[in-house]
Amino acid sequence: MSAHPTADDGAGRDAFPAGKATGVGSMPGTDPREAAAVVVGELGLPHLPELPARGVGADLIGRTAGLLVDLPVDYVHRTYRLAAAPTAETRRARDWLRWDLDALEEVWETGGLRGQIPAVKVQACGPFTFAAHTELRGGHKLVRDAGALREVTGSLAAGLREQTAELERRLGVRVVVQLDEPSVGAVIDGTVTPLTRLDPIAPIPVADVAHALTELAEQLHRPVLVHDCSPPRWDLLGRLDSCAVSIDLTLLRERDLDRLGELLDAGRVLAAGVVPPADPGIEPGRLVDDLVVRLGTLVDRIGLSRDVLREQVLITPTCGLAGATPEWARTALTVASRVAEGIATS
Repeated sequence: MSAHPTADDGAGRDAFPAGKATGVGSMPGTDPREAAAVVVGELGLPHLPELPARGVGADLIGRTAGLLVDLPVDYVHRTYRLAAAPTAETRRARDWLRWDLDALEEVWETGGLRGQIPAVKVQACGPFTFAAHTELRGGHKLVRDAGALREVTGSLAAGLREQTAELERRLGVRVVVQLDEPSVGAVIDGTVTPLTRLDPIAPIPVADVAHALTELAEQLHRPVLVHDCSPPRWDLLGRLDSCAVSIDLTLLRERDLDRLGELLDAGRVLAAGVVPPADPGIEPGRLVDDLVVRLGTLVDRIGLSRDVLREQVLITPTCGLAGATPEWARTALTVASRVAEGIATS
C-alpha cells in the first residue's frame, strides 16, 4: 500500500469531510429557501443548491458566468458569449447567486447550525467545460483561444475565492469547491463542436488540462473536488493529485477497477455517485441496503480494506437532481445519507 497524503494535501482524506453524503449540485424547482432547507436537513455535507429551472443565468454555464470577475457574458442566439460590458444576463446570474447565499444563510441561522456543521460545498462549471460552451465575441468557441481560456480560468479563480470567503464569513464553516467538467473529455479529444466544419477545434493535451486545473485548485486555497458525470477519464484524474474526484460508479467497467483501486490506495477522496437521480421504484430502505452491499463488494473486489469507505468516500447521487420530482430529490439525499451511515458500520 502506498503512503497517504498529508492533511494539507487538498485531495487527502483529512481535507474533506469523508464518510458523509452530499449532493452533486442541482435541485428541482425555483425556490432557493426550499432547496436550501432540503440539503441542510438531509446531508452531512450540505451544498449550495443550483436551480436551473429558473432559466437563463441559472444553468451551469450561466451561473458560472455570474461568478467571473471583470468578464461579462451575454446570451445571444441561445448561446453564452463574452461581452464588452456587463449585461442583463450577468446581472441576473449574480442576483440569483446572491439570493441563493441569502437563502442558505437564513436556513443556517434559523436552524442554529453555526458551529454544528463543519463544511459546506459550492459548485461551479470548470474552465474547460465553460470554454467549450461559451463563445468569443466573434462566435467561435472560447476553447479555441488559449489566451481567452487562461483569462477565464483566472477570472473564475478570483470569483470563487470571493464566493467561498463570503460563505465562510456568513456561515462560519469551511468551504469545499466542486468544479463540474462534463465536457472535459471532448476538449481533450478535440471533439468540441466548432463554429463551422471547416474550422475544427484542436484537442488540448491532457497534461495541459491537468496543469490548468491543478493551478486553479491551488489558487483557491480550499479543498477541490472535480466532477464529471461521463465515464471516468483516468488519463486526467490520475494527474489531479491535489483534487478529490467525483465519479458515477454505475458507469464503471471491469477494466476501470484497477484504476479506481490505485486512486483510493493513494489516499485520494472519492465522491461515489451511486444514488439514482430519478425514482427507481425501489423501497428506500431496500435501496439503501443494496447500495451499502454494492459498495462493500466493490472495495472487496479491488482488494482494499473497507476502512476506505469510511475514511475516503463521500456518497452522492449519480448526477444532479434538477430533473427529479421534489419528492424524489429529498428521498435521494436521504438515501445518500443513510448509505453513508451504513458504510460507516460495514
